[in-house]
Amino acid sequence: MERRVLIYNVKIVSSGQTPFMGRVLIEGNFIKAVEPDVTDTNVEAHLKINGNGALLLPGGIDEHVHFREPGMTSKATMASESRAAIEGGVTSWIDMPNTIPPTTSTALLDEKILIARQSSPANYGFYIGATSSNLEELAKSNYSHIAGIKLFIGATTGSLVLDDDEALDRLFSTAPSIIAVHAEDNAIIEANKQRLLKEYGDNDDLPIAMHPDVRSREACVTATRRAINLALKHNTRLHLMHISTADELELLKSLPADARITAETCPQYLLFSSDDYRRLGARIKCNPAIKEESDRLALIEAVRSGLIDTIATDHAPHLLSDKQGGALKAASGMPLIQFAMPLMLDIFGPEIVAEKMAAAPAKILNIKRRGLIAPGYYADLALFEPVQSAYTITDGDVVSKCRWTPVNGMKCRHRVMMTMVNGIIVKSLINGIDKETAKTNLLEYDN
Repeated sequence: MERRVLIYNVKIVSSGQTPFMGRVLIEGNFIKAVEPDVTDTNVEAHLKINGNGALLLPGGIDEHVHFREPGMTSKATMASESRAAIEGGVTSWIDMPNTIPPTTSTALLDEKILIARQSSPANYGFYIGATSSNLEELAKSNYSHIAGIKLFIGATTGSLVLDDDEALDRLFSTAPSIIAVHAEDNAIIEANKQRLLKEYGDNDDLPIAMHPDVRSREACVTATRRAINLALKHNTRLHLMHISTADELELLKSLPADARITAETCPQYLLFSSDDYRRLGARIKCNPAIKEESDRLALIEAVRSGLIDTIATDHAPHLLSDKQGGALKAASGMPLIQFAMPLMLDIFGPEIVAEKMAAAPAKILNIKRRGLIAPGYYADLALFEPVQSAYTITDGDVVSKCRWTPVNGMKCRHRVMMTMVNGIIVKSLINGIDKETAKTNLLEYDN
């Protein structure tokens, strides 16, 4: 008999069903049964785990991370950041192509897969990046093991910018998979930068609080509208990443019912506003920039209403030494994967978190047998304990290689007690339950 694990006396939260107290039986890598029985009786199992009434959610699927390997391993590695993911209840991650070298071919993607296979305690996946010179390869690649095509309409690391009209039209007309887009308009950003430098002196930097003036809402809206129009023209599957403005939500509201367009936002846009630059400085500098309080509140409501489909972290570690300087010099990006699910539980509750951070990413990217607590699905699970007294997150808690977090000092009311990947316990704070070594998988897709 394959190894059996029973998790009982837990509140089971999975998309498409009302949360209920029950138990989950795991056999090997997969969920065998989900039952409304809180006891451990009449079940044969090698290991029985009493959840003591805690929340059992599908493990998070973070469909937007920058784990920096290869090329920037002083900041992060797949090993270090996937451990941070596990600490936060995230059991699968999908990495972006703006590494060194950029992941713009299947051969380079295979090299990253090999690194992940050897080092990641969580399941892993990768996007392939679009450039003006690799469109033919993108069109004929096999997407059963590739999450999709990442398109940068806006400045980023290296050569991964594609904003030529003819090339964009060709990409959207030939893409055999979903296109995940970073949408900011380069021309608007550059014009803003030059205008602000002229207005505020002739030095080569600007105060950090001016970051949303440089990478403005107009830059986001213009590029997002451009991507939407291309997707509608060619009936392309499009995933709009890190929506940061209320204005972009208006574009989503006006989409036709049959549009194949989905949208993501990130914890930083739900937790912070431009008022926080004064307090946190470059720790919250990211691209797109964090905007105003009215944007934050509109995004929270859009998550609740279903206008926003997914929450992903855009986890992008830098050393604190890289975060020195102002709006033009400090590096953009922050580490969030370790604390995203607990903090989102505080804001939205378990049903929305299970939907936006597990089920919806799996559905949008057509990930096979993950994202739900259901028979036949991989046993990727996270047990969250609602704590009676909120605890304080500190930089000292950080597992990521950079050893800091923008949520340092923030209170949290949910703690990850256990994380399971493919039926193997890879994190445990439960007395008598030890951590094990998982055999992790490259994510598979029905593309």
